Order: sequence, then structure tokens, then C-alpha cells
Amino acid sequence: MEGLTVVAGLIMLVGLIGIVVPVLPGLFLVWAAVLIWAVGAGAPAAWAVLGAATILALGGLLARYVLPGRRLRTAGVPTSTTLAGMALAVAGFFVLPVVGAFVGFVLGVYLAERVRLADGAMAWTSTRHALKAVGLSMGIELGTGLAIAITWVVGLLTV
Repeated sequence: MEGLTVVAGLIMLVGLIGIVVPVLPGLFLVWAAVLIWAVGAGAPAAWAVLGAATILALGGLLARYVLPGRRLRTAGVPTSTTLAGMALAVAGFFVLPVVGAFVGFVLGVYLAERVRLADGAMAWTSTRHALKAVGLSMGIELGTGLAIAITWVVGLLTV
């Protein structure tokens, strides 16, 4: 059981790093680590921890997409601009490993807003709003991952 706990902890750590460095599906890995541990432990308390982790993960995913999107709409940044940023983020991920997704997103948002608004200063303002939304999204995901990790540690102490 201790070996499985160590493996689950390592997967969870990799998942938390994957949230900050968006190369891996971080939140999914954190949740999957709890799943692996719960299956191995088999105790009712472990299943309760998995249930709590699942609720936290689903709530975090929902908040991760709803709150930044609402913030962008309030700032007047259209969905098409966000989609352009995402498209260039995907391209950037393959062109410049590690930082390419970030650079591509910023460039995509700026170019889409530059075309839409025809004013560089206003396009940069929209880009800043988009960057704040990405930061909020990452913060929500990291907070959710840490909440799941804390729930798991509490579960370790009770099982």
C-alpha cells in the first residue's frame, strides 16, 4: 500500500506541475492519482476521498471555463478573438516548445483585435484582458488541484 501511495503522490506532483507548465493534463492527473490510490486502498474512506476529489475537479473545471469567459465578455473581448488566440497557441506549442503556447495565444489575441479594432492601443488593452483571464483560469485550476491534493492528504491520515 505504501508503494501505491508514493506512486499516487508522484503522479499528483506531476499533475500540479502540469497545471503551471501546461504540457500535461494537470488537473486530470491529480484526480487520476486519487483514483489510483482509492482503488488500491479499497477502504470506504478512500472512496469518500475520491468522491470529494471528483466534486472538486468538476467544480474547478466548470469555474475554469465560466469565470474567465464572463470576464472577457464584460471587457468586450469577443469569442472569435479568444478562438484566434487558442488557434495560434496550439500552433505556437509545436513551433516553440514550452513557451510557444503562451506566445501564440498573445499574438493571436493581439492580431485578431488589431484587425477587429484597427487600433493598436485598443488591441493591446483587449490582449491584457485576455492575459488576465488566462491567469485567472490557471489560478482556478491550480487552486482546484491543490484542494484535491489536500483532500487526499487528509484521506491518507484517516485511512
